Amino acid sequence: MNVQLAAGPVGFGTDPWWLVAFKALLVFAFCVVMTLFAIWWERKVVAWMQMRIGPKHVGPQGLLQSLADGVKLAFKEDIIVKAADKPVYILAPVVAMVPAFMAFAVIPMGGEVSMFGHQTQLQLTDLSVGVLYILATASVGIYGIVLAGWSSGSTYPLLGSLRSTAQMISYEVAMGLSFAGVFLYAGSMSTSEIVLAQSDTWYAALLPVSFVIYVIAMVGETNRAPFDLPEAEGELVGGFHTEYSSLKFALFFLAEYVNMVVVSSLATTLFLGGYRAPWPITEVWAGANSGWWTLLWYFLKVQLFLFFFIWLRGTLPRLRYDQFMKLGWKVLIPTSLLWLMLVATVRAMKNEGYEYGKILLGIAGAIVVLLVLSVVWDMIRGAEDEEEKAEPLPGTPGASEPFDPMAGGFPVPPLPGQQLPPVPRRNVRRAVPVGVGAAGAADESAADASAEPGPSTPGADPNPTPNATDKEV
Repeated sequence: MNVQLAAGPVGFGTDPWWLVAFKALLVFAFCVVMTLFAIWWERKVVAWMQMRIGPKHVGPQGLLQSLADGVKLAFKEDIIVKAADKPVYILAPVVAMVPAFMAFAVIPMGGEVSMFGHQTQLQLTDLSVGVLYILATASVGIYGIVLAGWSSGSTYPLLGSLRSTAQMISYEVAMGLSFAGVFLYAGSMSTSEIVLAQSDTWYAALLPVSFVIYVIAMVGETNRAPFDLPEAEGELVGGFHTEYSSLKFALFFLAEYVNMVVVSSLATTLFLGGYRAPWPITEVWAGANSGWWTLLWYFLKVQLFLFFFIWLRGTLPRLRYDQFMKLGWKVLIPTSLLWLMLVATVRAMKNEGYEYGKILLGIAGAIVVLLVLSVVWDMIRGAEDEEEKAEPLPGTPGASEPFDPMAGGFPVPPLPGQQLPPVPRRNVRRAVPVGVGAAGAADESAADASAEPGPSTPGADPNPTPNATDKEV
């Protein structure tokens, strides 16, 4: 079935089969080389931020260190745990890796170039719903992580895979909503047409909220720090790939870094003008957006996003899981919905013939009204809070109940102001030396009780043992 998909000066579907195969091979090689380079660059940048040297000896400036690590992983012993579901266990890394490469089929990496005497686009193919195709492939890739955790037959990988599933569901909703504004402005879901629609202004400037939401969502989608909760070594040992080794373990790393390049390429395509040169360059150089130069602008923009990934890893700590889910469901998704309603309203009013000045004035008025209402609401709530006296914490002065450190089933320390209940003293029956009568024993016990510290005082032995020469009465 032939589908005519025109995108730009030269339509797709006219290249000979061998040229399509060659471009597919170039895309695969580009992804692998970018993975090796991204790993080396990450180690170098983090080392620079931590005042270290990083890779240096394998190749010039350590450039071949990533290749050496890949070869080492390939030749390491492949261990498969007994409890694993072997067919699924082997298939899971492949399922995680292949969709990452498939997403590059519709990424425009450059404009029209001459290749072996044929005029062709630096893009494998294009679809009228190219962005939805990328979202679909990203959703399929999560199955590899889920199957890896389930098939390992271990608790920690299963927990890591379930975390990754919840993470993908939470942040892919916000990511899809951030795309809707781009679709409204470009009038298309084709990646190449979206790039051409940004010839005047990048959508990162027209849709800044969508751009920020997508940048946050893409970090969560790729399980990178500070959102690397599926791989949290503190509580999950290593996450979904704990039971993997050798080449299978390397495939998960390959899938992660290729996904980083995919989401960076998608951000470049949708918000930074794709392969088009930045504004100052286009003003002084007319040929900046032609030929192989377009591949350079695409590469530099992708590297900018990769540096952003590395910078986040070197600076921010990992979030708690409840903070992470709250950010996705209570902040990003509601903000995306409100922003989408605002963008749709502006576009509808523009199509009706309203001027931008009147549109912006109406939006500013609505924002001012909302701010005033929020201030009034805060004043009312503050007055109600002052009228209501908060019940003091248990164990604080004026509280009706004492503080119970075992109320939740496990001991917890007291909060500031709370006091632990007094520990009851217990009478320890001590041994009586041989030759001491009952009266002497009673006097000695009374003296010990008044002189020796109790079990609750510091330095006391909660389980005193009699001397070897003592004899129990």
